[in-house]
Amino acid sequence: MKMTLISFFISTLLYFSSPITQINNYFTVTQRNEDTTLITVPFNVKFGIVSEEYLSEKKIKIDSFYNKFINSPYYSGSFLVAKNGRIIYEDYTGFSNAKTGKKIDANTAIHLASVSKVLTATAILKLVQENNLMLDQKVTDWIPKFPYKNVTIRTLLNHRSGLPHYSNFPSIMKKAWNKKKVLTNKDILDLMVKQKFKPIFAHNARFDYCNTNYVILALIIERATGQNYRDAMQTLIFKPLGMKNTFVFNYETDRDTVSKSYRASTIFPWDQYDNLYGDKNVYSTPRDLVKFDLATYSPDFIKPELLQEAYYGYSAANVPNAIKDYGLGMRMRYLANKEKLVYHNGWWHGNNTSFVPVKKDTVTIICLGNKYSNRPYATLNMASNLFFKKNVEEIPMPAELEIKE
Repeated sequence: MKMTLISFFISTLLYFSSPITQINNYFTVTQRNEDTTLITVPFNVKFGIVSEEYLSEKKIKIDSFYNKFINSPYYSGSFLVAKNGRIIYEDYTGFSNAKTGKKIDANTAIHLASVSKVLTATAILKLVQENNLMLDQKVTDWIPKFPYKNVTIRTLLNHRSGLPHYSNFPSIMKKAWNKKKVLTNKDILDLMVKQKFKPIFAHNARFDYCNTNYVILALIIERATGQNYRDAMQTLIFKPLGMKNTFVFNYETDRDTVSKSYRASTIFPWDQYDNLYGDKNVYSTPRDLVKFDLATYSPDFIKPELLQEAYYGYSAANVPNAIKDYGLGMRMRYLANKEKLVYHNGWWHGNNTSFVPVKKDTVTIICLGNKYSNRPYATLNMASNLFFKKNVEEIPMPAELEIKE
C-alpha cells in the first residue's frame, strides 16, 4: 500500500509538471521541449498543429528548389525552413574553418551581415515599447553633439536620414584618412562631429540604404540601456528568447574562433570596418533566428502595433506600382498578386545571408552562407513560389546584394 501511494504521488507530480503541448488541435510554445524538430520560445504563442501531409508535401518541394537553386559546390552554409516552429527542412554543408576541417552544423554561428539590422531595429522597438525611446525623437536627445539636427530615430531605422555612408569617408577625407585604424562606432560619430560631412540629401527627402544609420542606432541603444551594444542585445533579445548560439562579434577576442568567410577557398581578411556593429557583426544560427521570428507573434515579446510600424513601407510612398520598399529594419517585395513579402538580406565579406519570415503563413525561411555567392538570396523566389498563391505568372526576382556593406 505504501509503495502504491508513493508511485501515485510521483506520477501525479510528473503529470502536472510536464509542459502542455497540445490543446484542441493547437500547441502552445513553451520553454521546455524534447522534440528536436520543434523550435520553441519561452513566450505564450499559440499555433495550429502542422499536419504530416503538409510537412511531406512542402519538404519535397523545398528539397527540389534547394538542390536546384541553392545547394552547390559554390555554396557553404546553413539552411532551414520551419512552420510554426516545426522544422520542415534543414541542411548544413561546408566548413566554418576549412583549414582545421571544422564543419558547419546546427550550432555554427555565421555572420548575419545586414540581417543584423533586423535585430538592431527590434532592440530599438523594444526600448520604445518600454517607454525608454520614442520613434520620432531627435537623435540629438541622446547624442547632443550629433551634427545632423533634424534626424530622428525613425529616419535612421528607415534609411531616410540622408546621412553619408561611412564607407565613403576615405574618399572624402583623402590623405587625411587613416587606413590602418580599426574603427569603432564612437570613431564614426567623432568623425561626423569633427568633419561635418555634408548630408547626401535633405532629411526625410528620400530613401538611401546606409549602414551609418545603424551604427548610430547602436550608440543610441547603448545610451538608453547603460550597457554596451553587445550586452544590451543579450538583455533585450538573445537571452529572453533562448538564442544561445547568437552573439555580437568582439573584434578583440573572437577573430580566431568565429566562423570564417570565404571567396572560393580564400579566407576574407579582416579590415578596418570589422569592429563596427548595429549594421552587422551579429553571429547566429537558423534555429536561433526561428526563435526570434516565433517571438514576433507574441504580444508579450513585442506589441503588434509596433511590429506593424516595422512592416510599413517608407521608401516607395510616391512610386507607382512599386516593387520594393523598406520599413523599420525590414525590406519588402510586392509580388505580382499584390501581396507583400517581408525579408532582409545581408552581405559582408564572404557572408551572404537571407532571412524571410512569411508572416501570413507563419513560415520562416533562413539561409546563411559563408562562401561568397548569391545563392542564399534564392530564398525570396522560394518563398514566393512555395508559400504565395499566384494570380499571374511570377517574374523571377533578381538576386540582390546589399551593396557597399
